[in-house]
Amino acid sequence: MDKAKLTDLQETAFRVREHIIKMSTDGGCFIGASLSCADIIVYLYKEFLNVNVNNLNDPGRDYLFLSKGHDVPALYGTFAEIGFIEKDRLKNHLKTNDYIYWHPNRNIPGIEFHSGSLGHLLSVATGVAIDCKMKNEKNKIIVILGDGELDEGSVWEASLVAAAKKLDNLIAVVDRNHFQANIETEKLLPLNPIPEKFEAFGWKVKSCDGHDFNSMEKAFSEFPFEKEKPSVIIADTKRGKGLPSIEARADRWFANFTREEVEQLLKELHGGKATELTSETIVAR
Repeated sequence: MDKAKLTDLQETAFRVREHIIKMSTDGGCFIGASLSCADIIVYLYKEFLNVNVNNLNDPGRDYLFLSKGHDVPALYGTFAEIGFIEKDRLKNHLKTNDYIYWHPNRNIPGIEFHSGSLGHLLSVATGVAIDCKMKNEKNKIIVILGDGELDEGSVWEASLVAAAKKLDNLIAVVDRNHFQANIETEKLLPLNPIPEKFEAFGWKVKSCDGHDFNSMEKAFSEFPFEKEKPSVIIADTKRGKGLPSIEARADRWFANFTREEVEQLLKELHGGKATELTSETIVAR
């Protein structure tokens, strides 16, 4: 990847993280998981997907489904950066006069399908992929899954169907941040080995560093990974990426920070000294 493109992606992802942090007050958001997938979403919209502000309703566009819908602040932030929505609109987060909420809403330009109940958007994406195949279209259909979301049986039912229908236009991206809600995945219901499980279900698997744009470009550039097989990328990430004081912390799953704490986190993001946040503002959900 050339230096100018890499710099643009890094700067965009940085601004998206700023947006996420600002949405973590006045009701809060799922900040840890949103920060873990911010780089992935930025890369997909800026480099991989054929979807932009001018073709949002074009049948030939590519599709992205955010199945781990609680990460929507990363999606909102990206939409603001690429022109799908105005940046000032993010200030309406959780307000009753808008649809900027804790999960994707189809009233927001660019949202293909609502999500909230984990596990169901791989099925939706599989249906769209089948439809595109039947119409001989060349669309790419992407679905982002959380690693903890793989506990849902519907994920594996959809995986069986996708393989049976030979959907090589479908790619799943697993945000492997190693946490599910307020516990590590391997301490709750161990998921490893994830690649071998998808391979057993008939998928072709690759891995990448979900915070390294060069690593992502190498993985996604090889899509489809094998003819007549759906593809899956296991993207290794870190919960809370960009904020060392909350990285890889179970208690920074959902956070409702005070405005003062948000200012501290923005300072930390910009390279300032981290201040341990001690107020009891974390809400378990």
